[in-house]
Amino acid sequence: MKFLHLSDLHIGLKLMNRDLREDQEYILHQIVETARQEQPDAVVIAGDIYDKAVPSAEAVEVFDRFTAELTAAAPDAVIMMISGNHDSAPRVNCFRSVLAKQNLHMVGVPPQTPDEYIEKVTLQDAHGSVNFYLLPFVKPSMVKAVVGTDENGNNFSYDETVRRLLAREKINEKERNVLVSHQFYLPAGKGAEDVERMDSEIRTVGNIDEVGADVLAPFDYAALGHIHKPMSVSGETCRYCGTPLACSVSEAGQQKGIIRVEMGAKGTEVKTTVLPLRPLREVRVIRGTLAEVLEQACGDYVTVVLTDKADLDVIDMQERIRIAFPYLLEIRRENLRQANYEEGPGMLTMPDPFELCCSFLREADEDEMEILRDVIHTVQGVK
Repeated sequence: MKFLHLSDLHIGLKLMNRDLREDQEYILHQIVETARQEQPDAVVIAGDIYDKAVPSAEAVEVFDRFTAELTAAAPDAVIMMISGNHDSAPRVNCFRSVLAKQNLHMVGVPPQTPDEYIEKVTLQDAHGSVNFYLLPFVKPSMVKAVVGTDENGNNFSYDETVRRLLAREKINEKERNVLVSHQFYLPAGKGAEDVERMDSEIRTVGNIDEVGADVLAPFDYAALGHIHKPMSVSGETCRYCGTPLACSVSEAGQQKGIIRVEMGAKGTEVKTTVLPLRPLREVRVIRGTLAEVLEQACGDYVTVVLTDKADLDVIDMQERIRIAFPYLLEIRRENLRQANYEEGPGMLTMPDPFELCCSFLREADEDEMEILRDVIHTVQGVK
């Protein structure tokens, strides 16, 4: 059994108000071409199809074209996708039963009543059955009618909620099982603060949404979505594939890709391979003096960090930077003055107030400077 694992498409995303439609269409076309070359048995998309719960008409159009091209490129592949925390679960769930007959499983809503269970799609190969469990993003409040509440009538934690949902399933561990899920799974032995999170991710206060990764043990592979940086949760068989395209400056320099998963007979090693994706434009951080930065002109999405120690008195500085970088995201300045904490308390050298004010005013004449000196002396109590 061979399938492709991707997630977090975030169609409709804007990067610092830069419209990424062209970039997303470019990367989605690469995904289609990868499917055409690989001819997998299945394609799995682990949530966050859209960037917003109510996507724009343009975003829906991009997704519609992607889905049509993907099904045409790999006509024998079963396509499975779930909703993520950015998606509207009911919208993703729309026409679910109709689409399932076309080998397109879009599952937006988790079990809602005690007699409902996690959507299971079973595929066959030479070694028997492979069961795909499609679990969309879950909040405890969504499924309290299914998993119940604690003795005080309060919702269970995210961790307990997911455990109870999975415990209801009659998982045949003699067969191969795959979980497709969009949650924050915490690797064993790590705290939430040990997991590097990207600026583009939605995080909860106190990381209340964390779920222990040990709950994934019954599955031969866990195709995870939600974390934007590629990451292994438990060996090579429980993995976040990350976003196919950088969604924030914090993802600059990351190698994005699709995970190809190959499963043999039950009990044999599951083989995973990252198939790299190449963006139309990289997201980069370029640091240096103004002269050094301008020498690195390019057509990527760029955050410029100027390190000049002296104040830059260049009238057309921003214009020159924008010409050098037509897809400029922002310009930052490193602090010109930094405290030297090695000097110890009471030993920091403070700038002279008069010189500081003069450098700010710049063009003050002698009379104004005398007035300024008198004001400073008065404030300091100097006679």
